[in-house]
Amino acid sequence: MTFEVITKDDLKTLKQEIITELKTILGSQTEQKKWLKSADVRELLNISPGTLQNLRINGTLPYTKMGKTMYYEYDDVVRILTQNKSA
Repeated sequence: MTFEVITKDDLKTLKQEIITELKTILGSQTEQKKWLKSADVRELLNISPGTLQNLRINGTLPYTKMGKTMYYEYDDVVRILTQNKSA
């Protein structure tokens, strides 16, 4: 039976490799969709369907309609959140 000595530097290197790998894996999974459906927007903004409709009607939130489904650009939703941020 042979033994291999593991040093603190070896463990630090392993730790960094694991962290780098996890960041790569998690980074690819957390990519934000460019286009969101109404339900996604309502959940992000924590608003009702009526409020979302008002945002569309008054031009606050641009949208694209394909068939019966409305799509909202993620960046527009973030812009609304930023504009309504209180100090």
